Amino acid sequence: MRKILLIAVFISGMVTLAAEMATGRLLGNYFGTSNLIWASIIGLILIYLTAGYFIGGKWADRSPKYETFFSILAWGAFAICLVPFISRPILRFAANAFDQLWIGNLIGSFLAVMILFIIPITLLGTASPFAIRLAMHDSRQAGSISGKIYAISTLGSFVGTFIPDILLIPLIGTYRTFLIIGFILLIFALLALALTINWKFTLKLIWMPIIVIALWIFGAPGSDKNTQGLIYETESSYNYIQVLDVNDFHLLRLNEGQGVHSIYHPDQVNYFGPWEQVLAAPFFNAPPIHLQEIDSLAIIGLAAGTTARQASLVYPWIKIDGFEIDPKIVEVGYKYFGMNIPNLNVYVQDGRWGLKTSNKTYDIISVDAYRPPYIPWHLTTKEFFEEVYNHLEPDGVMVINIGRGLDDRRLIDALGSTILSVFPTIHVMDVPDSFNSILFATKMPTEASNLKINYQQLNQNTTHPLLRETLFVTTTNLQPPPGKSVVFTDDKAPIEWYTNAMIIDFFLQGDMETLQ
Repeated sequence: MRKILLIAVFISGMVTLAAEMATGRLLGNYFGTSNLIWASIIGLILIYLTAGYFIGGKWADRSPKYETFFSILAWGAFAICLVPFISRPILRFAANAFDQLWIGNLIGSFLAVMILFIIPITLLGTASPFAIRLAMHDSRQAGSISGKIYAISTLGSFVGTFIPDILLIPLIGTYRTFLIIGFILLIFALLALALTINWKFTLKLIWMPIIVIALWIFGAPGSDKNTQGLIYETESSYNYIQVLDVNDFHLLRLNEGQGVHSIYHPDQVNYFGPWEQVLAAPFFNAPPIHLQEIDSLAIIGLAAGTTARQASLVYPWIKIDGFEIDPKIVEVGYKYFGMNIPNLNVYVQDGRWGLKTSNKTYDIISVDAYRPPYIPWHLTTKEFFEEVYNHLEPDGVMVINIGRGLDDRRLIDALGSTILSVFPTIHVMDVPDSFNSILFATKMPTEASNLKINYQQLNQNTTHPLLRETLFVTTTNLQPPPGKSVVFTDDKAPIEWYTNAMIIDFFLQGDMETLQ
């Protein structure tokens, strides 16, 4: 009997943490993956567990029976299975609220979903104190028994931390991940009831696994989001991925969907967005510019390859190294975005690590791994930009795509100040009709006037039209240098203070333009 009890504690701990990790993905698809979202999830889960510990201790004293213990686990497991399906209409409403920028509805949706977790997480939280009460036959062993049970529960939690993101979500998706983890605990609880009580009592709850099996087969038809033009969706260890077809343009959207990460049209190469600006980077150097000398490009945040495809058209001889952490996005790039580029080498790894371990230097390094408006902090620091600087040719240029608010340039100022602690010169342009700014950091001191001179000296007969169009847009949309601000370091990079403020301002202003 003691072994069954310990196994129950292990599985309940595993399921609790697996549910927490899966909740991050469930909500991240609609609300983003910022620290604020994760703090809310972790904080509320801890509150529910606290309630469970308190209730479990009281409950165990009143009914110290295996029948009660395993029944509680069965109901908690069943409730875990129901959460994604009850929450689905709320989350679809949230997706619409995000697209329409209804901040009140968005917050309300988040709170409504989190409330759904009160019952299952609280019930699972009763497991450890209840198990201690059942295992306690000698008060002189109270310390060793409670220590063993909490240790086993924590070990289960450790295992549960990795199961969703590494195994289940990429394989079967978020919704069915909840079904699997809940079903494991449910079946164990019912088997334990049969062994410790009798099969007749267990049969009273046999409808639970039947409903879960029915939900597996019938309960999740259609797409996670009612997005117009959706032609493909999938989940990876890193992202919820959508491919949309809008007027024959393929668009790549990730997670909450406020951003187009890649775009493709078989007959068009200029998308008038941030991608083309990478082509202009070398032209901030002193004239004359010889196109044939621009022969190497690294892209940190390859996504589905829009920039790589454009660079291959303008500079057919260029060698491109693309770093993309998500292998599923790479697959999507080949299938939907024409990423079969002969001179593109794809590295499926984190961009900073990939650059650090590379022995190559480049004429251009493009940093576009941001998921607007969220920015991986380790790609914003002085130490990262030093790594970029060291991997540039003597006349190399870094290009970085940054989201901004309508009248809020604090993020540009902060990143600009950080970059200027490493690079001698920065030039800024705003992409028209968007919330994107492009920062060009040159390894050699340069003047903004170089761009106009180089543009005027282009050979109109031999230069690709995309390059001419891009240089014109860049030249006509140059902005003043960034203002002085904080310098981000690996030790201190409060990037989310800036992005959270930008999000709040964005919603309050109610502007309907889309971040790219």
